Amino acid sequence: MSKIVKSSILAAFCLYFCSALSAQGITTASAYFKTVSDYYATLKDYEADVEISADKQQMAGRVSYKRPNLLRIDFTNPQEQVIVFNGDMLTIYLPGASAVLQQAVQSDSAGGASLATPQGLALMSRYYVIAYEIGQEPVPLENGSDEMVIKLILTRRNTSESFRYIKLAINAETKLIRRVEASTTKAETFVFDFLDYSLNQDISDQRFIYDAPSSANNFNNFLFTE
Repeated sequence: MSKIVKSSILAAFCLYFCSALSAQGITTASAYFKTVSDYYATLKDYEADVEISADKQQMAGRVSYKRPNLLRIDFTNPQEQVIVFNGDMLTIYLPGASAVLQQAVQSDSAGGASLATPQGLALMSRYYVIAYEIGQEPVPLENGSDEMVIKLILTRRNTSESFRYIKLAINAETKLIRRVEASTTKAETFVFDFLDYSLNQDISDQRFIYDAPSSANNFNNFLFTE
């Protein structure tokens, strides 16, 4: 269960960092990152398909986000797994273990769903050095791909940060984050692919209320439990 928990927590944490470049002149990586942050600040809500690769483990689902800090992921792999953050409480339902994990999280902290907000992006620019991975011109997402993205690499400023580096691939036309690749201090690599965005759909707050099955075992403050 520990691998699933770790992947699920990082999926939640990692959820969502979230003008094409001018044809003339040079745009610094930090300036481009700010345009992405500013664009995300204009979004009221969004949904997207997410595919997660955690070493040899594959996960997939649909993520819902609503400003300022509501987040939910309904997984299709593992089927019926759910992650919900309602601004105060992080809840993870693990159907395979019949377990509900809950953790109180400060809404203004640097962790949890706050990383999916413009404030979280500001924290990223504070604690990580931002650079172009290749250059400021759009490049294919990967070899053989027709999708053009701007690739950034964020390197931690000090050793206290959980990730040694974070790579972002941002769609050159929409300025939406297409891929996140994060490497931990233990050399574990997590890749998040975001597809099929739906923006500003007036998602109801009820979407972020989750009632876990009554038969599931509850574990509170799981982040601090041995």
